[in-house]
Amino acid sequence: MLLLGPCAVLFALITWQVVADGPLTVLDERLSRELVHPDRASELLSDLGNVQIAVPVLLIALAYAAWHGRATGADRWWLPPAGGLLAMVLVPVLVVPLKAWTDRPGTPAVPPAVGYYPSGHTATAVVAYGAATLLLLPLLRSPAVRRLLVVLCAVLVAGVSYGLVRRGYHWPLDVAASWCLGAMLLIGLRLTLSRSSRRTSAGTPSPRTGPS
Repeated sequence: MLLLGPCAVLFALITWQVVADGPLTVLDERLSRELVHPDRASELLSDLGNVQIAVPVLLIALAYAAWHGRATGADRWWLPPAGGLLAMVLVPVLVVPLKAWTDRPGTPAVPPAVGYYPSGHTATAVVAYGAATLLLLPLLRSPAVRRLLVVLCAVLVAGVSYGLVRRGYHWPLDVAASWCLGAMLLIGLRLTLSRSSRRTSAGTPSPRTGPS
């Protein structure tokens, strides 16, 4: 919850700089020139942020969380998967209007066009992989496996982010803004999961003790 404010402020600052073509965009373009080096590896990494790849991963996590909650008789078992789905749905709802409003052109590495801010691929990766991680963490008993899942999520998001900038599909600020946007959605999901967990622990114990 404490991170929600800083993420919102940082996102607003980056958006203001992009719209106003402020000093940060000058540094952003300079950094992009240093980082852009299109190759096959960067393209493959950026593809991990495609809806066709990231969203099915989330859907599997949603289905498993729903099955586990229902099988164990959890109170409001549907709330965590519904929260994860809502977070994913909000990505295009927020990103598409922002792209139209900011009207930011792409890097020299892509054909002339506008609507590159913020990065939809980055936001998709952050929310899809992040929400899947948040949904699965409470269901895993092994601390080592939980740590591995968190590391895997971070690696996937970092890989997508690096690939998009390296390939020249997005400016660095496009990616950074989507980190903030995705983080805000995940914080909202985390609050939903916490409330659901508190309701379950405070409710009447179910006679069912494990998955059937």
